[in-house]
Amino acid sequence: MDRDTLFLLPPGFIANERREYCPECAELWGVLNYYPFIKEALIVRYETIEHPRAGLTELLGDGEWNCPTIVLAAGADPGPVARTERRNGYRFIDNARDIGRYFSHRFGTAFPRGG
Repeated sequence: MDRDTLFLLPPGFIANERREYCPECAELWGVLNYYPFIKEALIVRYETIEHPRAGLTELLGDGEWNCPTIVLAAGADPGPVARTERRNGYRFIDNARDIGRYFSHRFGTAFPRGG
């Protein structure tokens, strides 16, 4: 992979018999709106609320994968403050705050408060 791929849930999906949104995904959409040049550097893919989430299982294998998750491009430097995991040869970050820390390291943006 030559670009990071950010997996998000769409801004409105049906769960619990109502329309909902994912607060962590919305947090990252806010970051992408603050810093639109980040969005241009990524591949953004929407997943369904249901499991398995095909795009994530395609890369990371079977599992109950969280959104948001960013799968890092080959050779990407996650920096010292973002916790990464590895599966099927890919490194990934599976929570909004660590993704925000990664963006700060990679793109020079502000850090998430409290982190």
